[in-house]
Amino acid sequence: MEWVLHVDLDQFIAAVEIARHPELRGEPVVVGGAGDPAQRGVVATASYEARAFGVHSGMPLRTAQRKCPDAVFLPSDSPAYEEVSERVMAALRELPVVVEVAGWDEAFLGAETDDPESLAQRVRDIVRRRCGLECSVGIGDNKLRAKTATGFAKPGGIHRLTRSDWLPVMAHRSPDALWGVGSRTVKKLAELGITTVGELAEADRDQLAARFGPTMGPFFRVLAHGWGDREVTATPHVAKSRSRETTFQRNLTERADADAAVRELARRVADDVIAEGRPVARVAVKVRFAPFVTRTRSTTLSEPVDPVAGYRAAEPGRPAASGPAENVQRNRVGDALERAALTVLGRFEFDRPVRLLGVRAEFAESSADAPER
Repeated sequence: MEWVLHVDLDQFIAAVEIARHPELRGEPVVVGGAGDPAQRGVVATASYEARAFGVHSGMPLRTAQRKCPDAVFLPSDSPAYEEVSERVMAALRELPVVVEVAGWDEAFLGAETDDPESLAQRVRDIVRRRCGLECSVGIGDNKLRAKTATGFAKPGGIHRLTRSDWLPVMAHRSPDALWGVGSRTVKKLAELGITTVGELAEADRDQLAARFGPTMGPFFRVLAHGWGDREVTATPHVAKSRSRETTFQRNLTERADADAAVRELARRVADDVIAEGRPVARVAVKVRFAPFVTRTRSTTLSEPVDPVAGYRAAEPGRPAASGPAENVQRNRVGDALERAALTVLGRFEFDRPVRLLGVRAEFAESSADAPER
């Protein structure tokens, strides 16, 4: 029988740091920002020991320190996490499975087996042996059920969830137990009298469409039934966007300072886009106002900005060489992203100090990139 396995590396970023600093094993570890809770920044991840104190991803580092004064704070190191992630995925590919990378710390595996639990244990063993990390494995008859099963497997376990036991297991749970349903959607569903997965599964399609739109409304009902995609492909994971953001140690109170910061961020994003070599279709700006209110707005470009148009590349998606031609290209892409970002920034009402700004470039979808529906 064909099965889908979802592999999720437990407390991945914290686990990588603990592997680099074995003396921290068993200690509450918080990773994020510059690793200094006296500075502004947010938690990227926390070890299970820190989570026991209520520390979680996205929390301000200062809040994390108040909740867990004895925590060890470490700075984020993206290149290290990427390198370890690649080693994990390479190890998974040694198994008789199809590996679809879903992010740094997770992947879907497609396999034909009569004993998916044994295969899941092999997955856990090879990740531990080759990379020194623990992982949880969800088993399902599609991606949605496999990923949901992983939540029951954590930490460091194996769990199976299929069509036959989906509703008995899920029906009484809050809708945010579903992959892709967040707190805002839960609140809107509650306004319709829908407070459980089971109630969402039985909800009226027209009512959902009226509240959430003709696509998303009925889709939430699909999720509630556990229906989803079964196909696992070995197509490499392709980033949908590139972004940069900065948290200011002192709030910005002048609009000119915000403009200058967005210009700099847009230029940094432009360098990332040129390295990626793919056209940009949308530009978004994130503003976090004091004390901690975040807003994001975006614009669709009248024409995609193609970073490789008009000159020869040494390899697909990369400039031929540094020099005048490359500088012209950097300026062209940077100018376009800067103009768009400043236009979006102009849509915000700056009636409060600003503590964070971010710029995101979203790539145009090719037919190969388009998500399955």
